Amino acid sequence: MVSFDMDKEINESKVTIKVIGVGGGGGNAVNRMIEEKLENVDFIAVNTDAQVLRESKAPEKIMIGTKLSQGRGAGGDPEKGEKAAEENSEEIEAALQGAQMLFIAAGMGGGTGTGAAPVIARIAKEKGILTVAVVTKPFSFEGGQRMAQAVRGIEKLKDHVDSLLVIPNERLEEIYEELEYEETLKEADRVLYQGVQAVSDLILKTGLVNRDFEDVRRVMSLAGNAHMGVGRGTGKDKARDAAIAAINSPLLESTIDGAKRVLLNIVAPKTVRMKEIKEASKLVRDAVHPDVKLFFGSSFDDSLNDEMIVTVIATDFDSGVEDMDIENIEVPEVPEVKEETAPKAAVQQEESSADAFDFLSIFNKNK
Repeated sequence: MVSFDMDKEINESKVTIKVIGVGGGGGNAVNRMIEEKLENVDFIAVNTDAQVLRESKAPEKIMIGTKLSQGRGAGGDPEKGEKAAEENSEEIEAALQGAQMLFIAAGMGGGTGTGAAPVIARIAKEKGILTVAVVTKPFSFEGGQRMAQAVRGIEKLKDHVDSLLVIPNERLEEIYEELEYEETLKEADRVLYQGVQAVSDLILKTGLVNRDFEDVRRVMSLAGNAHMGVGRGTGKDKARDAAIAAINSPLLESTIDGAKRVLLNIVAPKTVRMKEIKEASKLVRDAVHPDVKLFFGSSFDDSLNDEMIVTVIATDFDSGVEDMDIENIEVPEVPEVKEETAPKAAVQQEESSADAFDFLSIFNKNK
């Protein structure tokens, strides 16, 4: 008789997610995520500046380019940042050992983040790790040269990541102009925090309709530009408010318009009504490609009281989207949810009809 060790099987199947902060901006993002006590994630900081690296809260730190810059930074030169990462590529590879998914955080435009992030992404991809980069573009007042370096760095990064999320700092200025400068920068870090937390919860927490790591991989693998939004809503309009907030995600350089692969997850208390789940789901479906492949997940959390959380990860955009002037895209207003008078294009659901009926019956019990 073959013995079966349940604990061993669970441990061996557990997905390891790592977040690596590259350079000053990426390191700050990692520090803030640690301060927020994000769980189930391993943190790594990478830098060419020894003093900054010493102050990092990350449990694992990698000093790169010691021979090149003697721990004094890359001096705003992406070429130095790239060479520094290549110099310590073996240490980087060792740090990524065991990871199934990697988030790379970096501020683009400087030396270390811009130059080293693409090298780290390449190493991760060569190891078969699902690799997602969340990067910022500089403020306009930082000058044209820094912006040009950022754009070139992002183009290099695109060649080596599965999915890329870009946060233009200029959006921060527009939306949070009354906030203190440091608090404004924290809003960009919150995008990364929410994204990592959402993916981690999707993979590691048991839900009513579960999504696993392979679902996340199918949505985000080899996807190019990506959109990741987390929306919250309370009260009678919570479904609409949460869905629209997740769809719009105003800080990102993306919308979900034309997305052909979408992972949608809804978290709500057990008192949530079926019509609220339907409303949030329909708002997301109406905003993407009519032939979208939709992966739906949901779970209960009674600590939310009268709140709903909607997470949307969208990729595989309609042809032409990446060539558009994405800075000036306007998000179309999402229409009010009404009873459908005509059949819509079929959405390719990834759960079975039996699961769907079980799901409906569970929610209906709470009406």
